Amino acid sequence: MVDNNIENFESLLEKSLINDNIVGKVIRGIVLKISGDIVLVDVGLKSEGRVPLSEFALPGEELSLSEGDAIDVFVERLEGGDGDIVLSRERARREEAWKVVEIKSENKEYVDGVITARVKGGYTVDLDGVIAFLPGSQVDVRPIRDASPLMNIKQPFQILKIDRLRGNIVVSRRAILEESRAELRSELMEKIVEGSQLEGIVKNITDYGAFIDLGGIDGLLHVTDISWKRITHPSEILNVGDTIQVQVIRFNQDTQRVSLGMKQLEDDPWDDIHNKYPIGMKIKGIVSNLTDYGAFVELESGVEGLVHVSEMSWVKKNVHPGKIVSTSEEIEIMVLEIDEEKRRISMGLKQCSPNPWQEFAADYKVGDKIKGDIRNITEFGMFIGLPHGIDGMVHASDVSWDSNEADALQDFKKGTETEVVILDIDAEKERVSLGIKQLTADEKGEALSNMKKGMVVTCEVIQINDKNIEVTVDGSVPGYISKADLSIDRSEQRTDRYAEGEKIDAKIVKVERSNKRLKLSIKAYEQDVEKEAIDSYGSVEAGASLGDILGVALQNNDASTPANDAKKDDKKPSSE
Repeated sequence: MVDNNIENFESLLEKSLINDNIVGKVIRGIVLKISGDIVLVDVGLKSEGRVPLSEFALPGEELSLSEGDAIDVFVERLEGGDGDIVLSRERARREEAWKVVEIKSENKEYVDGVITARVKGGYTVDLDGVIAFLPGSQVDVRPIRDASPLMNIKQPFQILKIDRLRGNIVVSRRAILEESRAELRSELMEKIVEGSQLEGIVKNITDYGAFIDLGGIDGLLHVTDISWKRITHPSEILNVGDTIQVQVIRFNQDTQRVSLGMKQLEDDPWDDIHNKYPIGMKIKGIVSNLTDYGAFVELESGVEGLVHVSEMSWVKKNVHPGKIVSTSEEIEIMVLEIDEEKRRISMGLKQCSPNPWQEFAADYKVGDKIKGDIRNITEFGMFIGLPHGIDGMVHASDVSWDSNEADALQDFKKGTETEVVILDIDAEKERVSLGIKQLTADEKGEALSNMKKGMVVTCEVIQINDKNIEVTVDGSVPGYISKADLSIDRSEQRTDRYAEGEKIDAKIVKVERSNKRLKLSIKAYEQDVEKEAIDSYGSVEAGASLGDILGVALQNNDASTPANDAKKDDKKPSSE
């Protein structure tokens, strides 16, 4: 009986020692069975261990497990709630991974891992069971907005910091890339020559271009070298992360600056431009942009022309191009001029429709009378709406024969119909000159045309003021006599000596055709009479006074001029 107790005690002691040796350690086991999401593992004890199947799936790898496989597991405790041995494949892998990481950290070697999730300030990386931290600044050599393409992919990392006690590991992907970039850079510098074609990745985009990572060195792709067609910002064609083909345009070995181009890899659409788009050719294009001065029209990718606002419509002047065409609209235009050196094509929209000015010139002629609505009134004239949708202009000077320009325009209102006569048609300059006063005869002008400087005429006083007297000649032509011109005698130079309706003889000293009036002088008339009398003194009796001479001269002059016989005696030159 005693011996049996001794044997039982030894057995229990042996088991206790075994338990103490394997709990908390990693041991080798054999996969017995995979049942659902549980894996049964034989670790050489009286009962099997159970391991969740999920612990065998490694990030970035497919599950590969079969019955009979030898695996390492971590013994957490010998009996769980159901009496089975509790094992962990994940903790076994972690213990193994820590050893590998520590060894590689000491030897300054890379470790393989998988970026699994984003956390504050960076990402978590699974190093075959050990979780490490990857700071956001250590993901790549350039800032990355979206790291999802890098996740769940096994790749190398460099260990920056390791602390086993705290379970803290910091890794870097950038350090590895920089090392490889340094090697690529030296190789690339030997290959870069002007004209060579390279592949690069869009690293950054600015208003003036894009920086391209060529694999060790960055090059600038200017916005003007991205495409033959006009673009306002590189983002219209490129995105950060795009892989593109570029050509080296310039390379400065001293500064190591590389200028790149994309459009240079394509044929220049401006080659042979004169043959593709000869002057006078009508072609359809798409309105690509509108400005205050015109519309840009794309003829093909990389070839744009400008339709200046003056070439957009035959009749719509001084309007914004957006009121005639719209962006993305297809229109027909005519090629007017090509400047290949400046890469400019001038085009016209109105040339593709009938010219209303020529149509008007074909239907009407100078001298025709026509009616139209007053479209606008300005200080220099009026614009009249005419057939075929054009406007003609009545200059202020052609509104009235008698009124001044400002007064004449006040008699008209915008929107009312008026009759005009065509004075001139210039279809080439798109002008039609019209007149209103030409509808009636210019009686005053015709009468004035018969008046010459130096003529002696009979005029009628119509108004008297302190400085002059207003008169009319032949009842239609206005004139005036200044106070100083009323008499040869200064004492008689008074306006109150005359009365309205009185008729007097005077000499024309100036014809003011712009004002359509005459400047007259009684004084000049009397001076001519005096001179004539003196010149003819020899025909007068000896001893006659100057008064007698003037009296004879005036009598002779009265016989040859239409002087008024009803003049008052006190207003005749004295003969006494």
